Amino acid sequence: MKRRRPVVAIDGPAGAGKTTVTRAVAEQLGYLLVDTGALYRSVALSAEERGIDWEDADRVAEVALDLALRQAIVFEAAAGGQRLLLEGRDMTQAIRRQEIGQGASKVSAIPGVRAALLDLQRAAGARGAVVLEGRDIGTVVFPDAEAKFFLTASVQVRARRRFDELLARGGDPDLAEVEREVVERDRRDSERAVAPLRRAEDAVLVDSSGLSIADVVSRIVEQVRLVEQKLAGE
Repeated sequence: MKRRRPVVAIDGPAGAGKTTVTRAVAEQLGYLLVDTGALYRSVALSAEERGIDWEDADRVAEVALDLALRQAIVFEAAAGGQRLLLEGRDMTQAIRRQEIGQGASKVSAIPGVRAALLDLQRAAGARGAVVLEGRDIGTVVFPDAEAKFFLTASVQVRARRRFDELLARGGDPDLAEVEREVVERDRRDSERAVAPLRRAEDAVLVDSSGLSIADVVSRIVEQVRLVEQKLAGE
């Protein structure tokens, strides 16, 4: 399918600022936002609620397939952004718990989970004018995306961002422990057998270590506008 407006794929490791950047990019472009990481977090949360261990690949895959078939994960516009409904419940904040993030990394390595959610992601972006964030959007979900970016930052910067986020939510995190978790998640995401975290060959690298969110968003939006012009001229 030839798209009139591009699919924008923003991949990168945990803590790189993908969620914040993706939301702002989608808003400035007027594109639909699909937070694929939230899908995996929803599977992890649903499995937890059902008393299923995240290491139990078969049962977790069944949870993902069940949620997908029932279309039980829904993104809904809300003031200041969007909210996520899981089986009709607003779980926007619940899926952002630190342990659910770790769970999402584990369940996303399960082939059955990725297969169950793949069609949901592709259907959402099939016509273009959509921004998707994750770890394999530009390599697996939309290898034909017209605008690809790999957003990263140093481990220390990403750990500090996560630490500050947890503090703001009223938590009592330990910076050294948060940094260890970032390193471990990078290892797990990069070494998994299915759809490992990696930069697509044609993705623009954006290192946000020394950049503000506004600077990162501006760079990405500028690149996407150029892609829009190219598609309009074809």
